Amino acid sequence: MRDDRLVRIHSAEFRAMSERVLRATELTSHLNVLPFEDEAGKAELFAAILGRPLPDRVTIHPPFYTDHGLRLELAERVFVNQNCTFLDYAGIRLGERVMVGPKATFITVGHPVDPEERRGWLSGGPIDVAENVWIGAGATILPGVTIGRDAVIAAGAVVADDVPPASLVTGVKAAVRRQW
Repeated sequence: MRDDRLVRIHSAEFRAMSERVLRATELTSHLNVLPFEDEAGKAELFAAILGRPLPDRVTIHPPFYTDHGLRLELAERVFVNQNCTFLDYAGIRLGERVMVGPKATFITVGHPVDPEERRGWLSGGPIDVAENVWIGAGATILPGVTIGRDAVIAAGAVVADDVPPASLVTGVKAAVRRQW
């Protein structure tokens, strides 16, 4: 799925996605109840969730949540703190040395705004996080966002637009953008 493409709900692609969501949820539920020191058990479950072993020197502290897992790409030396969510159907890439604070959320899929379309379609776009980015606790990264190298996303920030390299992004402010 790309940000300029829609997926019809109840299509074959949607059914396959739904089946994967159930499997990923089953796997993460097992992961999230393992004893913290069970490194072998965590490694086995992460390999099943991601479709491959974790890269060298990647650290993920459970609880960990994903709706797909197979489209989550983690480079070496990535650190993900506990209670993070990766809704990765449209793809998420975290570059080397990315650090993610607790309760951060990455969302690649959504629904169209138009009420006639929102129950029938999914929309979305991949998230690309460059090297050496820090993402603060409780930050939310929305579909289609690219975050440049060395950027810092402050705790609680909602990121809906691309972030230039070596910049600090802060804040969240809800505002009426349009009406129908």
